[in-house]
Amino acid sequence: MAANNMATQVADMYDTVLILDFGSQYSHLITRRIREAGVYCELLPCTQKIAELKFSPKGVILSGSPFSITDEGAPHVDPEVFNLGVPILGICYGLQEIARNLGGETSLAVKREYGHAELQLQPCPLFQDVPSPTSVWMSHGDHLERPPQNFTVVGSTATSEYAAVAHNSLPIYGIQFHPEVTHSVDGALVLRNFVIDICKCEANWTMSSFIDKELERIRTLVGPHGSVIGAVSGGVDSTVAAVLMKRAIGDRFHAVLVDNGVMRLNECETVKQTLADNLGINLTVADASELFLGRLKGVTDPEKKRKIIGNTFIEVFEAEAHKIDEISRQNGLGPIDWLLQGTLYPDVIESISFKGPSATIKSHHNVGGLLEDMRLKLIEPLRELFKDEVRALGSLLEIPDDLVWRHPFPGPGIAIRVLGEVSPAQVQIARLADHIYIDEIKKAGLYRQISQAYAALLPVRSVGVMGDQRTYEQVIALRAVETKDFMTADWFPMPVEVLKRISNRIINEVQGVNRVLYDVSSKPPSTIEFE
Repeated sequence: MAANNMATQVADMYDTVLILDFGSQYSHLITRRIREAGVYCELLPCTQKIAELKFSPKGVILSGSPFSITDEGAPHVDPEVFNLGVPILGICYGLQEIARNLGGETSLAVKREYGHAELQLQPCPLFQDVPSPTSVWMSHGDHLERPPQNFTVVGSTATSEYAAVAHNSLPIYGIQFHPEVTHSVDGALVLRNFVIDICKCEANWTMSSFIDKELERIRTLVGPHGSVIGAVSGGVDSTVAAVLMKRAIGDRFHAVLVDNGVMRLNECETVKQTLADNLGINLTVADASELFLGRLKGVTDPEKKRKIIGNTFIEVFEAEAHKIDEISRQNGLGPIDWLLQGTLYPDVIESISFKGPSATIKSHHNVGGLLEDMRLKLIEPLRELFKDEVRALGSLLEIPDDLVWRHPFPGPGIAIRVLGEVSPAQVQIARLADHIYIDEIKKAGLYRQISQAYAALLPVRSVGVMGDQRTYEQVIALRAVETKDFMTADWFPMPVEVLKRISNRIINEVQGVNRVLYDVSSKPPSTIEFE
C-alpha cells in the first residue's frame, strides 16, 4: 500500500517547533504542552538527519532520555542542529547533549535528583514571569559538571549548581528539570516563553484554523476526480475523518460499515442514521455477522479472536471495496484511488520513537492491514492530531456530542469482552449488560468523567438465589477507567449508589446473569480490556 504523500505538510502551514526524542517517557508530554500553548510542533527521533528534514522549524527542543550521556550506544543528535540558526532548548538529557556538542562537561551526579526540587532563578527570557523559587520536577542521574564556554547559569537547586543555563548571545538554553510534567508548577509557562517569546512562533494552532486548511489539503491531494474509500465504526476518529472527507470531496468518498456481529446494541442502525441520514455520508453497510461468528465458534484464545476478526474484516472490506470500485467505474466516476485511515498522532509517535515500536501486548485491529494488492494510496487527515484535538474538531464540524464524546470501542468489539468462547447468546448477554451500564452512568452525569467504560462477561458461573430458587448463572464484570493518554489508567471511583442501580438492573433485565463485579485494577499492571 502506498504511503501518505500529502501535497502540503501541516508543518508547512504553521510555525512549527521540532522536538527531537531521545526516548524519554515524557516526550509526548512536551508535544502536548506546546500544542496547548497554541503552537504546532512535531516529534521526530533524535537520529533525524537535519539535511533530510522536510520542514524548517522555528525552534528545536531536545528531550530527556532514559540513557546516561556516557553510556556506550547512548543516542546523540545530528550536530547540524546547532547550525540551523534557530532557538534550542535542551531538557534534562537534552541539556547534557548541548554540553557534549558545545564543549561542556557532564558526569554522574554524586547525589541523584528524583522528585520535587526548589529552583532559584536568575533573570532570563526563558523564565519571564516565573516566580523564584519555583517548584520543579527532577529525574536524572547525570548532571552538568561544567557549562560550555559563553554559557551563564540562570537556575540552580540545592544539589544541582547548573540546573539551568543560557548562552550569552545565542538563543540556546538548557534545563535539568522537566517542564512538561504537571509536577513542575510553572513548567507550561517556561515552554510557552520558549516557543512564543524566544522562537517567535505565532500561537495560531487551533482546530478552527485547521479545518479549512485540511479541507484544501485533501482536495489538492485527491484531485478533482479521485475517489476515497474508508471503514467507519461509529467511533469519534472514523466519524470525524469521514465528515472531513465528505466536506472535502462530497460523494466521491465512500464509507463502509462492516457488521461483524460483535458490535454494541443497535450499533449499525445508529451509525447508519447518524452518518447516512443525518450527516449525508455515502455509506454502505455490509452485514457479515454470520461469517464472523461462524469463524469465532469454538475459539477461546484472545489473540486468535483478534486475528480472526482482523483477517475477516480485511476480506469483507476488500470485497465491498471492489464492488464500489466497479460501480464507480460504470458510472464514469473513475476508480477508487485512496484508502482513508483514522491514524492519530499518538500512533505516529509510537511508530517513530527512538525506542522503536513497543512490544506487542495485543494485536491491534486496523484497516492498515489491508492487503497490498488493493493498490490504494493512504490518506490520513487526522494523522497530526491528539484525541482531544479530534474531539474539538468534531464539535466544530457539528457532529453530535454523543458521537464526539463516545468512549473508545475495540475493533474486535464484544468478542474480547466475552471471555472464553464467543457465541450469539454470549454476545447478547454482554451487549445488553453493557447497554444498561452505559445508560446508567450517563443518567448519573458521569460519562464524560470516565475515559472508557464497558461490561465484560466472565467465563465462570456462580450460585445465586432468585425467586426462592437456586440459580447457577453467569457473572458480569464492570470496568471504568480514567486516563489522559490510555498508556496508563486508573480505575474510576464509581459512586456506590450508581453501582447499586447498575447491578440491580443487569441482574433483573439480563437473563442468565446473577452476579455483578466491579474491577478496581489500574493499568499497569492490568490492561484496559480484559482480553
